[in-house]
Amino acid sequence: MLLLPAAALCCLCSGLVAMAAQLIQDDLTLTRRVGESASFSCRQTDQCDSDYIYWYQKKETETFRVILRIDRTNGQIYSSYNHPQKNDFSAVKIQNGVELKLDKVKLQHSASYYCSCYISGFHFGSGTKLYVTDEQVVKAVVSVYPAASTVHLEGKSSLLCLASAMFPPLVRFSWKRQKEDERLEDVDPAEGEQLEIREPGRSASIWLIHQQQDGTYKYSCYVQHEGGTVEAQTQQASCPPEREPADLPALQQAHFCLSVCLSVCLPVCLSVCLSVSVLPV
Repeated sequence: MLLLPAAALCCLCSGLVAMAAQLIQDDLTLTRRVGESASFSCRQTDQCDSDYIYWYQKKETETFRVILRIDRTNGQIYSSYNHPQKNDFSAVKIQNGVELKLDKVKLQHSASYYCSCYISGFHFGSGTKLYVTDEQVVKAVVSVYPAASTVHLEGKSSLLCLASAMFPPLVRFSWKRQKEDERLEDVDPAEGEQLEIREPGRSASIWLIHQQQDGTYKYSCYVQHEGGTVEAQTQQASCPPEREPADLPALQQAHFCLSVCLSVCLPVCLSVCLSVSVLPV
């Protein structure tokens, strides 16, 4: 099974949202200048059936190419895979994991890097994309929009989390909720569906709640980015707002567009919803 980060528009059912890479790569992206160093971590390798952890490089227009393998027990490296940049890379073992290292980053190192091992079949980490550029990292601007009551779909409601104006452009979304005077908790994937949109300059996560919950929840969207994790919060969609927003007509138009898309899960439609300027960015 090959688990890759979404490179374009995707529509994820709840079962897919619940599924995660069994090898953990914490960094979604790394941004480096030429000549700087870079390290790619891969954790939870103790669950691998084999002692060998493989590191792959994936460029935009190329297939996966193995760089090297490292023995997670003794740190021994095997790199006779004819990778053209194999001499640029090294690897070390760390606590419950391994790291791939570049002492001096070059422009041709721009790519995504994946660790892999055998766990009743080959499994991959989620990948870390290396950007080699002089451009500065810019933290994401995050907003959460509750759907209006008029767009409920057979008892469902929806929340939209929008991340924009960031560099690098890749982010990772997660949702949490909290009742009054209770602890913040992860949202159970079985209680809804998550859809994600990625396009130049912005990404969005839409959380479609299957049924109304007892009491009032505050939902929080967490956006992981190289510039730092950003949280945005809203009340649960079924709760009426204390006052109407100034741009209510625009938001109602956006919510109507969103409800139609959610009912059929059409990626192209969702992309249009974000591009027709009915949602603030």
